[in-house]
Amino acid sequence: MVTASPLPPGAARLYLAVAAGAFRRFSTYRAATFAGAFTNTVFGCILASTFLALWQARPGLGGYDTAQAVTYIWVSQALLVTVAVWGGGFQDDVQERFRTGDIAVDLYRPVDFQGWWLATDLGRAAFHLLARGIAPTLAGMLLFHTRIPHSPLTWVVFLLSVLLAVVVSFGLRFLVSLAGFWLHDVEGIRAVMLVVAMFFSGMLLPISLFPGWLGELAPLLPWAALIQIPTDVFLGRRTGSALLGGLGFQLLWAVALLAAGRFAQSLATRKVVVQGG
Repeated sequence: MVTASPLPPGAARLYLAVAAGAFRRFSTYRAATFAGAFTNTVFGCILASTFLALWQARPGLGGYDTAQAVTYIWVSQALLVTVAVWGGGFQDDVQERFRTGDIAVDLYRPVDFQGWWLATDLGRAAFHLLARGIAPTLAGMLLFHTRIPHSPLTWVVFLLSVLLAVVVSFGLRFLVSLAGFWLHDVEGIRAVMLVVAMFFSGMLLPISLFPGWLGELAPLLPWAALIQIPTDVFLGRRTGSALLGGLGFQLLWAVALLAAGRFAQSLATRKVVVQGG
């Protein structure tokens, strides 16, 4: 039976160092980062042109004007890898450690298992927001008519919303990763989650365009916190109580998912079975 080790006195500094290390690690993949930013820009151009044609045919669709609709595409492209809509990040490392059996070593470290990987993911997200978020957004501003916030407060709230989106994304991916304690290989679950996240996050289409019961259900699911809410904050579509409600929605899901991950971790580590031993 594996019990959680107590946190060291300098836990905050430790997690900050872990996040900084993850930031530096991802910054070493320069070619991959450039290729990814270029790909985001190309797909952004394709999707923005598609949205432009759609909104010219259906002005005001979903409550967005044409400039907002085009901007929606570029913000979502900037957030795609930042909030890991496709999964990945720490998941790849954890999956490999399940295969090698090193996951057992991780559980004996004098640091919280969930906190360690959350710090790692925050460092990864910070790098991708800068490296793969700014370039596509600037390209979109140059090539299309977009709507960029002028108020510094909007930018601050947007970054807060992105932070909460990353934590919600981590909570979802952490639960999937923990399934490896029982399944050893969670690639199938990850594939399903990728499709669900792409659809319900608003990555493909704003959730406000979903018809009927689907349009009522989607805003209640945690995936709405990944793309839809941060993008609406960026566009200024959420103000006052609606803004507080959106941030509260993200915070509620972040806390709930982290708590669920903590509970699942406690169940998994009562008896650790390492693959191959």
